[in-house]
Amino acid sequence: MTPDNRHVIGARIRAERQARALTQRELAELIRGALTGSQVPALETLVGYVKRWERGKTNVGPRYRAAYAAALEIPQQHLFATGDDAPVERRGFLSLTAAAAGLNIAPATLTSRTGQRIDMSTVEQLRRRTARLRRLDDVLGGADTYNVYASELSATRQLFDTATYREETGRALLGVLAEQAQQAGWAALDGGRMDAARSLFRDSMTAATEAGDAGLIGNSLALTAYQRVTTGRTGTEEADAACRVVDKRTPATVRALLHERAAWAHAVAGPAHRGEVEHALGQAAEALNEDAPEGPAPDWARWVDDVELQIMTGRCWSVLRRPDRAVPALTWALDRYDDAHARDKSLYLTWLAEAHIDADQVPKAARALGDAISLGGDVASSRPRKRVSEVVERLRPHTSTPAVAEVIDRAKTMSPA
Repeated sequence: MTPDNRHVIGARIRAERQARALTQRELAELIRGALTGSQVPALETLVGYVKRWERGKTNVGPRYRAAYAAALEIPQQHLFATGDDAPVERRGFLSLTAAAAGLNIAPATLTSRTGQRIDMSTVEQLRRRTARLRRLDDVLGGADTYNVYASELSATRQLFDTATYREETGRALLGVLAEQAQQAGWAALDGGRMDAARSLFRDSMTAATEAGDAGLIGNSLALTAYQRVTTGRTGTEEADAACRVVDKRTPATVRALLHERAAWAHAVAGPAHRGEVEHALGQAAEALNEDAPEGPAPDWARWVDDVELQIMTGRCWSVLRRPDRAVPALTWALDRYDDAHARDKSLYLTWLAEAHIDADQVPKAARALGDAISLGGDVASSRPRKRVSEVVERLRPHTSTPAVAEVIDRAKTMSPA
């Protein structure tokens, strides 16, 4: 196993551990319990092994590979396959279901012949196409875009499985697959396909760790946290793990995005997490205020800026029932947010409406909710409809106010996603 492969495997096993919210000591205990034979190292020795393996300092021997796989409940080839191993094992990592395969329409500008030779120019072409298609999410909901994104992922995966290329090209292609799995997973989440979203985010993390891309690994974890929060579970462990994966070498917008999503996960977890929310928002602001961020920002984090940070700040304080902090942040940001982003602005207006309710400003809440309905009423996304319904329930005690009665009636007209 080459040093480069040790680095790839180290990133992968670290991400798998963090995705399970395990400390290195806890993982060492699990590995120790899975070891067979009479000679089992002391726990402290195994903790040292885990640290060196995750840093890519030493190889993981056959005996420990089996114990690792058993401890994490994942096949050995998914943890340890590299460019030096059988290509069928290395390339068979995506557990896409038929539903996630979508229409299976290959990119129009590419072919996929078994054994065709590709290079970095093909990868760059795919990156540009992925970036263009990502713009659809600015104006359409996940119910409209899911099949498009899933089809792109399926076509790229076919190329990855059947083409021949150098190791550097393969690693870059894995990065594209990670991006595409994240985008398809996001569309699935937005369209209410939670099982598909969860599977795609996991596939994304597998591809990202194989590629050795810390930013994409972190985003896979952050999106997993977001999906958990959306389904009513806690996502703080995954969100915090996402922030630990990256460092100062990661582009500033990526770090800001991960910290924002960590703030959201902690805000939804409740008032006891207020300190973590403030810390995460502060880290996001610090990243965006850097004079010279390291490296170019990837396209998938291009939209993270001061306006986005204020929106997330307002959302967090709205959930925590602090209208004194939520209303100014959301008002400032929404004044600068284009109505063309109908789904997102509709969602953000619902948190402004709730903040107004908490501030006993019911007419303003009704007005904000009315704007949310106007923008998100016909967007093919399950999230605006769900959020509007939640705010409607909070407004029902105020139906004697004409504006409230009117907006509750208007909410009935929202189209199903």
